[in-house]
Amino acid sequence: MSDYRDTWLVIPLYNEASVIRDVLEHAGQVFPNIVCVDDDSSDASASIAAEAGAVVLRHPINLGQGAALQTGFDYVLQDPGMRYAVTFDSDGQHRIEDARAMVDRLRSEPLDVVLGSRFLDARTRPGRLKRAVLRMAIWFTNMTSRVKLTDAHNGLRAFTRPALEVIEIRQNRMAHASEIVALIGRHRLRYAEEPVHIIYTDYSRSKGQSLWNSVNILVELFFK
Repeated sequence: MSDYRDTWLVIPLYNEASVIRDVLEHAGQVFPNIVCVDDDSSDASASIAAEAGAVVLRHPINLGQGAALQTGFDYVLQDPGMRYAVTFDSDGQHRIEDARAMVDRLRSEPLDVVLGSRFLDARTRPGRLKRAVLRMAIWFTNMTSRVKLTDAHNGLRAFTRPALEVIEIRQNRMAHASEIVALIGRHRLRYAEEPVHIIYTDYSRSKGQSLWNSVNILVELFFK
């Protein structure tokens, strides 16, 4: 664990009471520093996260995932010992092994950002329609930024401190993912992709991994 005391996990929290304890107990075995941003959850998610040892920040109203991430970024940047930060979803779809590998790459390679990609290997199997919508989002993001990716809307990302200091999210909702990519290009940050396994469960689909959620991403991209 001592190897990752300079790293923070930033986790937006949305009515995850049924899974958040397991997510945090698993994550805490590797990363001792975790901040959960409760974006106006209506269940016991925030209390459970606090009991599990996470720092919990609360929004008084629902602002969206982009705003939750920025609140988390502002908090972890106050820690002078923070060297790396990882964005990590609270619904159980991300693997802590992947997050650890991404931080290790930041330690060992001349990189500022490592972005997870579900399309660099065959482990993740989204449905055909979801894959098509995600491919369209990737095309749009690649066309409008200096960054070329295989997966533009993966919530698993790792940043060095200097990189996080120039990431200022203004898109509060799902378009924040493309905004982060655009900021990586604008500031000419050194980046790489890491193959990750996204675990699609019935629960994670119901909490934002549905096809309709992907369509909403496209709507926000084209009409923001």
